Amino acid sequence: MRELAEHRKAVQRWRELEKSIADIMELAALAGEDSPLMSEIETEIVKASSTIDELEMETALGGRYDTRNALLAIHAGAGGTESQDWADMLMRMYLRWAERRKFKAEVLEISPGEEAGVKSVTIGINGSYAYGYLKSEHGVHRLVRLSPFDADHARHTSFALVEVMPEAEPEIDLHISPDDLKVETFRSSGPGGQHMQKTSSAVRITHLPTGMAVSAQSERSQYQNKDIAMKILQARLLELQMAKHAEERAKLKGERIVAGWSNQIRSYVLHPYRMVKDHRTSYQTSNTDAVLDGELDGFINAYLRSPLSREQD
Repeated sequence: MRELAEHRKAVQRWRELEKSIADIMELAALAGEDSPLMSEIETEIVKASSTIDELEMETALGGRYDTRNALLAIHAGAGGTESQDWADMLMRMYLRWAERRKFKAEVLEISPGEEAGVKSVTIGINGSYAYGYLKSEHGVHRLVRLSPFDADHARHTSFALVEVMPEAEPEIDLHISPDDLKVETFRSSGPGGQHMQKTSSAVRITHLPTGMAVSAQSERSQYQNKDIAMKILQARLLELQMAKHAEERAKLKGERIVAGWSNQIRSYVLHPYRMVKDHRTSYQTSNTDAVLDGELDGFINAYLRSPLSREQD
């Protein structure tokens, strides 16, 4: 029913565009070069052009899971505090991007760094086409800057891995037998007050057939943590299923799949010059502050308009 409603909405937008263009053509047939109708026609043409641009972008979001909510996980690379601070900067960047688009973003699970930043964080981002837009962010992000943690202010290079997964719909995407799950509870090791550290509120769920394990300990309630852990596990199992399908397609086409830490997609250089460059599309900007404040649409749109987006689908 949700998919049917989305299709109806899409058809309605195309019908409205069709009618708008027909009205413009009718006005143009009636108006002469000096007609007062010309300003109205020009206004309608601008509106129609804007709608066409939006619809063109939506046709690029035609993947099976593109309309879904997204789970975005960030993992600091080797480098201790430097990389953990970079992971924290990326977390803020994506939270600001979601805020700009009026998407709902929630930190589901977080593992703080020892001195600063985060070791890893998982964010749930809810909104129409959230996964479709964010799938372009999957890969390794590289930062070059003068270190604020180095007494000599030397230049450092840091890495963080960003994973983007569509939110799973268990009734449709997966069948997980309760017998395939091992659920364990333990005391939270992170911050959160006495209650969280004295009660077994943290939850770890292991999917026995794959050996995949996820944990959640951010909430005070064991039930809340179990729900979060299950949501993350379902998304990771769906991602595993998608990866297997991608590998099968690649074998048929004779392609080589590159994944994990070797897949560097974007560089953020803050010294000796300022530049953010996407290595897949060559889209770049010198406005690094805006990008780190969540202005990612230029990079996302460049990716969605490229052949890479269709290959991923």
